[in-house]
Amino acid sequence: MGLTVLITGATGGIGSALAETYAEPGNTLILQGRNALRLAELAASCEARGARVLTRELDVRDLNALSQWLHNCCLQESIDLVIVNAGVNTNIGVDGQGERWEDVHALIEVNVLAAMATVDAVLPSMRLRGQGQIALISSLAAYFGLPITPSYCASKAALKAYGEALRGWLSPLGIRVNVVMPGYVESQMCSDMPGPKPFLWPANKAAAKIKRGLARNQARISFPFPLNLGTWFLAVLHPSLSEAILRWLHYRV
Repeated sequence: MGLTVLITGATGGIGSALAETYAEPGNTLILQGRNALRLAELAASCEARGARVLTRELDVRDLNALSQWLHNCCLQESIDLVIVNAGVNTNIGVDGQGERWEDVHALIEVNVLAAMATVDAVLPSMRLRGQGQIALISSLAAYFGLPITPSYCASKAALKAYGEALRGWLSPLGIRVNVVMPGYVESQMCSDMPGPKPFLWPANKAAAKIKRGLARNQARISFPFPLNLGTWFLAVLHPSLSEAILRWLHYRV
């Protein structure tokens, strides 16, 4: 029996790769994105692989429109997996002038509020059925704040904590919740981010790793291992030592 998978931010690097990874005969993909042309191209690619594809061009910052669309999706389709992937980034700039408040506000709207709104909208249907799966795309940046991307790190830390809390609450109800914490994955957003990008993975490799982890219902799907271990250590070491390591690795302007 096929899966019905809903992916927000499907036109981004990881989102597109995930869509193509789940595109197979019998599966239905519900894809959201802001780039209409890219969304149409992705839909055609997934349909060529045998999947049934539904698309919606939508800015997730419009929370009312997002919630209404998701409610309608849940009425029309029995959604097995929701991948909350829509995300943006901002940074302090090449000269360290700081993040613009407008960019910070937009980032929180997309990375945190829209993510929570997505969960809120799909959860009633999953609770009624007593089954379903929600994957929140966080980041290894959630472990310790990087000086060059403070707001992004804060938003991903919020998603990590939110997903962990949801898992504890919803697991007894038959709903699986997974926190995905990628390192650097090839995408335009990653390319635009300043600083070193060690252990950079192609998007299709990351998508395959995520799909396997979700199938196993791993609480935390984090990769690649060396960077995962390193960022975890930043969180447990004394802050002064972690800050010194980041300076040594040039994670600053």
